[in-house]
Amino acid sequence: MTPAASSRGVTEGADGTHQEAGRSDRDRHDCGHLADAGGLRPPERRARGPQGPRRDEITQRIAAARDEGDLKENGGYHAAREEQAKNEARIRELEAKLRTVQIGTPPDDGVVEPGMVVTAVVAGDEEVFLLGSREMAGTTGIQVFSPTSPLGASIHGKSVGDTTSYAAPNGREIEVTIVAAKPFEG
Repeated sequence: MTPAASSRGVTEGADGTHQEAGRSDRDRHDCGHLADAGGLRPPERRARGPQGPRRDEITQRIAAARDEGDLKENGGYHAAREEQAKNEARIRELEAKLRTVQIGTPPDDGVVEPGMVVTAVVAGDEEVFLLGSREMAGTTGIQVFSPTSPLGASIHGKSVGDTTSYAAPNGREIEVTIVAAKPFEG
């Protein structure tokens, strides 16, 4: 990991992945969905899991717990209802992602947007990363930043040659200059 990445509050996990301070993998990577012409397979697959067998299993557990009698003191019933609420929230989250997914490759116009491999000078060090989601990167090993991360938000919509800055988690202002922005060809 580069000193610039460290100064941005980025930590390296045991598996070699990088994470910005204060942001979970879900926050950092579950946005800017870009599907290829092949379709929406990864998000659709995740949406089917909570809607199909998982939803049926939870409903059966609630019914079985309800058959046990007094619901006020039935821990199994309350646990199953809580799990059902979490599952339904996940279904809504995945359906929202499917509604906002972008199909195709962004234009090669030098403007930074989700789906672009960005070369930028960040705090004096040149770095190459994908602006988007981990799903977009697949197994390529490229570093990924979400468009909603501090770095991603500061460069989103900027063009090659633009200079901007963002506040690091430690409060320090980090300068970023866009060197190149090309569509990701994973």
